[in-house]
Amino acid sequence: FAMALPPYDRRRLHVFLDISIGGTKMGRMIFELFDNLVPRTCANFKALCTGEMGKGKSGKQMSFHGSKFHRIIKDFMCQGGDFERGNGTGGESIYGRHFDDENFILRHVQEGLLSMANAGPNTNGSQFFITLRATPHLDGKHVVFGRMVSGKEVLYKMAIVETNANDVPKQVVKVERCGVAAVMSEKEAREEEAKRAKEKADKKRKERDSAVEEGVESYKKIKSLDVESSIQKGNVNAQKKDGFTTSAASAALSVLSDS
Repeated sequence: FAMALPPYDRRRLHVFLDISIGGTKMGRMIFELFDNLVPRTCANFKALCTGEMGKGKSGKQMSFHGSKFHRIIKDFMCQGGDFERGNGTGGESIYGRHFDDENFILRHVQEGLLSMANAGPNTNGSQFFITLRATPHLDGKHVVFGRMVSGKEVLYKMAIVETNANDVPKQVVKVERCGVAAVMSEKEAREEEAKRAKEKADKKRKERDSAVEEGVESYKKIKSLDVESSIQKGNVNAQKKDGFTTSAASAALSVLSDS
């Protein structure tokens, strides 16, 4: 079964990626990992952020540190995680070269989601992508395991990097540092939740106001037509009344003349 994204929870694991583009530091992206829903997938990503597993079977350090985003498709996604070859053909998980799809509980419903890249069913390694919009066609095929909670301005800068015909960035988009992020304080978590609730309420209010405005405009048009119709009817009645009065006056004059 699939479910909507759960509310933000500061108790979940958080990780960060510090990004540079063409050697210029862009800033930090922080992600909340859904470790209560996809624990194996999150443990893999967290370990590759910290580098705690050391070297892998490839002989390379199992860490995103120094790796690059090798594929960026505007209005779709940014893909990285190939610390072995850096071109999308390498990488490995902490469980071996590949591990199985954990589940497809969460869907690709918005931008800023972390999802596992793969080469087909049950071929998860170290590669991942960050969505730039909702991508429902990937539901049931790729495992969603986290979402961005800070640093969207960095993601937007990544999204507009010029690429070649194979979607390879013409400037190096690099992970300068990565690791476990400090969890938000309770106050910050409440503020974040309040911000999200306000955005949701504002959106609903705008939709409601728009619907009311459309209703008022429709009502005005109907009333305008009613008034116009009443005026037209009034003119006809007035004409009939004037005609009757004229006829009656003519008849009275006729009677007086005969007298």
